[in-house]
Amino acid sequence: MTKKIFRYILLGLGVYAVLAASVMLFYKDDPATMNWQDRQSYNKRFISNLKLKNPRYFDTVIETLGSPDLTFAKKTPTDTYQILYYRTQHMKSDGITTVDECTGLMFKNNLLIAWGPGADKAYENISHE
Repeated sequence: MTKKIFRYILLGLGVYAVLAASVMLFYKDDPATMNWQDRQSYNKRFISNLKLKNPRYFDTVIETLGSPDLTFAKKTPTDTYQILYYRTQHMKSDGITTVDECTGLMFKNNLLIAWGPGADKAYENISHE
């Protein structure tokens, strides 16, 4: 009797481990279905793990983070600059997302070149024509 119970417990733990591993390996986070708190945390976690030595492109960032909360663009004769803002810190419950609640990701010709306060400053210094 004890062996039978022990086998069922092991079988249950094995099934649980397979299901948990399947979810972790195959379930993709979808920012569009997250509530705002989860999406904000997801954005913050993704942005904090960015590194310049691993280039990121505009399309892959949009695919990973979803639509930005705010976006701006400038064009020079040779380059196109875009800055996408994703909310990473909630400030005020007013239903409006502002730049001070977001972290900016700046792209030059669809390649991520800066994020955070440095992205804001770099974007402001671009003279468009």
